[in-house]
Amino acid sequence: MNLLVVGSGGREHALAWRLAQSERVTKVWVAPGNGGTAHEPKLQNLPLTEIDSLAEFARREQVAFTVVGPEAPLAAGIVDAFRDKGLRIFGPTKAAAQLESSKDFAKAFMKRHGIPTAGYQTFTDAAAAHAYVDGRGARVVIKADGLAAGKGVVVATSLEEAHAAIDAMLIDNRMGSAGARVVIEDFLEGEEASFIVLVDGRNVLALASSQDHKRLLDGDEGPNTGGMGAYSPAPVVTPEIHAKVMREIIMPTVNGMARDGIPFTGFLYAGLMIDAAGQPRTLEFNCRMGDPETQPIMARIRSDLAAVFEKAIDGRLDEAEITWDRRTALGVVLAAHNYPEEPRKGDAITGLPANGNDPESDCLVFHAGTTESDGRVLTSGGRVLCVTGLGDSVKIAQARAYQGIDSIRFEGMQYRRDIGHRALARKR
Repeated sequence: MNLLVVGSGGREHALAWRLAQSERVTKVWVAPGNGGTAHEPKLQNLPLTEIDSLAEFARREQVAFTVVGPEAPLAAGIVDAFRDKGLRIFGPTKAAAQLESSKDFAKAFMKRHGIPTAGYQTFTDAAAAHAYVDGRGARVVIKADGLAAGKGVVVATSLEEAHAAIDAMLIDNRMGSAGARVVIEDFLEGEEASFIVLVDGRNVLALASSQDHKRLLDGDEGPNTGGMGAYSPAPVVTPEIHAKVMREIIMPTVNGMARDGIPFTGFLYAGLMIDAAGQPRTLEFNCRMGDPETQPIMARIRSDLAAVFEKAIDGRLDEAEITWDRRTALGVVLAAHNYPEEPRKGDAITGLPANGNDPESDCLVFHAGTTESDGRVLTSGGRVLCVTGLGDSVKIAQARAYQGIDSIRFEGMQYRRDIGHRALARKR
């Protein structure tokens, strides 16, 4: 069977690569794909992004099912459009995707259904937002209400930072329509983790836990980014915490969406903050796999992922299971010069695997912001690659990822050298 994966990033490269390992899969189209998906066995790039064109292609080519990677087409209603044409697709409807596309919707939903999260207020008026921050003090989190490609969150450690973020979003319009409304949250202490599940509207299948590294620089310093690296599993998510997340966050969300008349299907990503007492609270919801969490998670899957998606689309997730590699997978993001502000594009990349990723390798290279031109692979975005190592411990997986990086070069390449540091600290 032929499949379609929508998107062009590292998440989509990893998803398409894992789907292609199924013996039943002949080809995976990736729309529009990137410089890495162009060279993977059984993967083929498709230069389409418009929803109706994608739906027509899926119909004409008899695509068995489609998996949507990024948030923008979900918020634009790609799932509704495909379903209206009788096409099989995995993802949430436009209404359900509001859990990610509107921070205010998500916070109001969590408050209404008793899902643990930080206290908050929503503002469209800058003066009112400034007054609220003055009353709360520093250590607040300012979030653009809409989609901002992972760049709409400011963790303010001073009043100056908080006021500057409010002005940037509500007065200077730096986030466009996404920042026309802001959510101001109380700051939560603890350790972050990513908890991602598959949902068929009623049944839930949890993926392996993971932890992202949002800050640009070592030691969790510098500006927030879309993610500079991740590893799976995350030791902070103990079996007890896993059960608590399912009981207090995931199932109340799935059941609450159904009660609200907006059944949720697709990936549900709960960004968590876990405090010292082991209490998880929800920082955010995403309606798709995380990036770069997808890369180490896909590296660890040993099951036929296509079969899992088929059951999810059919509403039979209760019959599905996933077999996991016991090893840790750790991915390090290589970012372009001047990321995350205004990343430079067009730098040539050398030292890449010539013929895609060998599924038996203990080091995989997933492309994100790359494109191919005249036989060369060039940078085309902020986060360029995610080099992912596998090993029997976090330390070994980390060493293999950084060894993989040693042969890769492009002008202005930047990356963190401490991905996995929290897990390593727990072992001491």
